Amino acid sequence: MTQPHQLDDPLYQFLRNENVKAFNEQKPRDATINLSEGDFRGLDLRGLEPAGIDFSGAYFRGADLRGLDLRRTRLEGASIAHAQISGAYFPVELTADEILMSVKFGTRLRYRSQP
Repeated sequence: MTQPHQLDDPLYQFLRNENVKAFNEQKPRDATINLSEGDFRGLDLRGLEPAGIDFSGAYFRGADLRGLDLRRTRLEGASIAHAQISGAYFPVELTADEILMSVKFGTRLRYRSQP
């Protein structure tokens, strides 16, 4: 797994500048957006419409994710260490223990295997 880094995507730049409104307006509605391995440390992402975004391997240390509906977002391998997550929905593939371990200790999120 690579280290999170700044991405060249113009949509990513909206989020880096905490311009969530512009991101939501410019985001294509019918395509997956690849923001994997991105660095989102400390950003206020409240109000983000994250459906269809691939955040796999991303780094959200200390980010504000409160109230986000992340159920249709790919988060495998992401870290949400010390992120604010109250009121957020997570993909069903993530157990509560997995989310808690990532928030408390910075572990990478691992999707549970389907039986």
